Amino acid sequence: MFQRLKIVVMLGGPSAEREVSLRSGAGVVKALRSLGHSVVELDPKTPDWTLPPNTEAVCLAPLHGTYGEDGQVQAQLEKLGVLYTGCDSESSRLAFDKVVTKNLCIKAGVPTAEFVVVNSVKAPLPKNLQLPLVVKPIRQGSSVGLQFVERAEDWQNALAEALKFDSEVLVEEKIVGRETTVGILDGEALPVVEVRPKAGAYDYRNKYTAGCTEYFCPADFDLATTEKIQAAALGAFHAIGGRDYARVDVMVSKNGEPIVLEVNTQPGMTETSLMPKAAAAAGISYEQLCQRMIDLAMKRKMAAKERKEHKTKKNFAVTI
Repeated sequence: MFQRLKIVVMLGGPSAEREVSLRSGAGVVKALRSLGHSVVELDPKTPDWTLPPNTEAVCLAPLHGTYGEDGQVQAQLEKLGVLYTGCDSESSRLAFDKVVTKNLCIKAGVPTAEFVVVNSVKAPLPKNLQLPLVVKPIRQGSSVGLQFVERAEDWQNALAEALKFDSEVLVEEKIVGRETTVGILDGEALPVVEVRPKAGAYDYRNKYTAGCTEYFCPADFDLATTEKIQAAALGAFHAIGGRDYARVDVMVSKNGEPIVLEVNTQPGMTETSLMPKAAAAAGISYEQLCQRMIDLAMKRKMAAKERKEHKTKKNFAVTI
C-alpha cells in the first residue's frame, strides 16, 4: 500500500552548483507532490537550518556540490537521527574527492586514467603525462572549473582557472573516445547514456545550455561493451561504498575499454538530466524515480527496525 509521507526536499545550498540544484529541486518537489506526499522545501544556505516537526524523510537528491554532496549535510542528519535519501556521509565524502575515488578504484581493480595532483599555480607541466590534458578541481561537480590543455602554452592559464575552485586540482591525460554515464539504482546499472557535445567538450556550458549536447540512451554499443561499461560503473559505486543511487561517468576508449572518471552521489535531477534519461530508458518515469529514491530510504529504515527487534528478541531469549 502506498504511504504518503511528510518529506523535506533540500535544494539550493551554498555551493557553486546552487543554480542547478534549485532546478533539480523544483522537479523533485513537483514530482513528490504529484504523488500525494506532503512536501516542504528547505534551502540550507547556512548549516544552522532546522527541520519542520514530524519530518519523516529528507530527500537530498537535488542538493548538489559542496555541502550537499560531500558528506556534511548527511553527517548532520545522521546526528539528528533523521532518515534521508542516497549515500551515507562516509561514501559521500569519499566520492566527492576525485583523487580518493580514483585511488579506491585502483585498489578495487576498476579502470581509471593515470593522474597527478597539483596545488600551485606555479607548478610546471607534468612530464609523465602527454598532451592534451584535463584539469579539474578535486572537490567540485557539474564540470565546475573544468579546463582542457591542448598546448603547453595553455597550461598556466588552465591551472590558475581550475585552482579558483579548490586548493588542489586533478590532472590527467585526455581520453580520446566516447563519453558515457551510467545511473545506478538499487544496486543495478541503468541503460548507458552517451553524451555528444555539438561543439567542444562536455563542460558546464554544454551541460546546462539547451541544444548544445546530444544524448543517446541506450547508447549504441554492442552487448559485451555495454556490460563492461556497466560493470566498471558498478565497481566504482561499490568501491566508494555507495548505496541507493548514484551516477558514474565513464569514458570509453577507441578500443572499447571503459575508464571511470568519477562517481556522482547526487546526480542532476532536472527532468532532462542524465539520471532521469537513463531511468526513462529502463521504463521508469521521473515521478517513479523520485518515489524509488524515497522507497529505498524507507526500506533501510524498515530493515534497521527489524534488526533491532530481532536483537531485542534474541537478548530476551538469552535472559530467560
